[in-house]
Amino acid sequence: MPSQVQALVVGAGISGLTTAYALQTSGISTLVLETSSRPGGVIQSVERDGFLIECGPQSFSGNASITSICRDLRILDQRIIAAPKTPRFVLLNRKLQNVPMGPGIFFSPFLAGGTSFAILRDLFGTTHAPEPDESVADFIRRKFSSTFLDRLVGPFVSGIYAGDPEKLSLRAAFPILYEAEMAKGSILRGTLAVLKARRPKHPNTPRERPTLQTFREGNDTLLRALANCLGDRLLLNSEVTCVAPLDPSHDANAPRFSVTVRTSRTEERVEAERLVLANSPAGAARVLSGLHPEFQSQLSTIEYAAVAVISLGYRKSDVANKLAGFGFLIPRSSGLNSLGSVWNSSLFPGRAPEGYALLTSFLGGVTNPAVLQKSPEEMVALVHREIAPLLDIRNQPVFSNVTVWPRALPQYNLGHTARLAAVEKLRANFPGLHFAGNYLNGPAIGTCIEHALKVADEIRVSFAN
Repeated sequence: MPSQVQALVVGAGISGLTTAYALQTSGISTLVLETSSRPGGVIQSVERDGFLIECGPQSFSGNASITSICRDLRILDQRIIAAPKTPRFVLLNRKLQNVPMGPGIFFSPFLAGGTSFAILRDLFGTTHAPEPDESVADFIRRKFSSTFLDRLVGPFVSGIYAGDPEKLSLRAAFPILYEAEMAKGSILRGTLAVLKARRPKHPNTPRERPTLQTFREGNDTLLRALANCLGDRLLLNSEVTCVAPLDPSHDANAPRFSVTVRTSRTEERVEAERLVLANSPAGAARVLSGLHPEFQSQLSTIEYAAVAVISLGYRKSDVANKLAGFGFLIPRSSGLNSLGSVWNSSLFPGRAPEGYALLTSFLGGVTNPAVLQKSPEEMVALVHREIAPLLDIRNQPVFSNVTVWPRALPQYNLGHTARLAAVEKLRANFPGLHFAGNYLNGPAIGTCIEHALKVADEIRVSFAN
């Protein structure tokens, strides 16, 4: 372990690996420290018995940043993309209903309860949020209807955050919708204006339509490529226990932080000119308590949802449903425990052996944490019992895998924007300190990569100046 580096990154999830890779390839001496025995955080691909399973995120939406970094890592040709108009379903009245992606949604059961009229009212009318921080549930009820919340918005919130729409902040979790109403008083008119304003201003900046994708050998492909480029600059089983400030003596490029690192064999100190905390907010709060106590009070209040990922393999001959689509989401009002199911072998080739289907379902989340107290065998039996009648599955699964993530997804709950603003104000007192992670700009893989590259750019500029 070097005693001094230009940049020290704590945490080797997708945010930390991307930040470190961007810095290292820019010529900035970088070290990455990871507490666990493997990099990647909740992104993990496993091959077993001919099935390729994702133990965390099942895929990701592409963007220009992902394409660029894959091209640089020479793994772009390993990427596989799902069909662009793959149907998505939601369980409604015990049947799977296709969610129309066009005008057909106006005639679907998802817009019952006066929702269609509310959409037209939004298109031609003007409203404004009654308060600066409104829950997703309150927003949808105010703008549209309780039916729309229960049948469509609630399930999609579960799919993205495994969260509770009554607690999630619209401004933090879905900022485009908040900005749209603020700008135009209308979601439909305002969203177009916000998206147009967010487009890259430079004519040479690439734009890419989001597409669902992964790699032939799983999401781990990107993590392995990043880790391989970092080489011995990535240290596993290395826990940061304390961060202390150093006096740079008016030299902008002198070490500013003394970081205490505990390994299985020893405890060492590393001095860093720039420090990036890409670990969990609770972990960041713990190590920053020596800099300022308010880091602890702000960061430690950010909640995470626990989620179990249950992958089941079936003989195709045992599944009457054709599984032609992405999968389905389940409203909480259905009374089922499962949050939804992804039909992996229908989306991407090579997920299951010939003649078999791979389905991945999810349990837990903020609204049902107690179900995660069950054993893996009980979870498998529960998921099979719930999805079998929905998909006309005649026999038991021939393959199963269960992974439980106690801290799977950050919750952008009410007050989240104010908390992050307070952290940013504190950060200004410690030049050279940066944050990266899925609790900042969104939990999606592509969003984390975009934010990590932005952090790396800020650090590059700080060295150049």
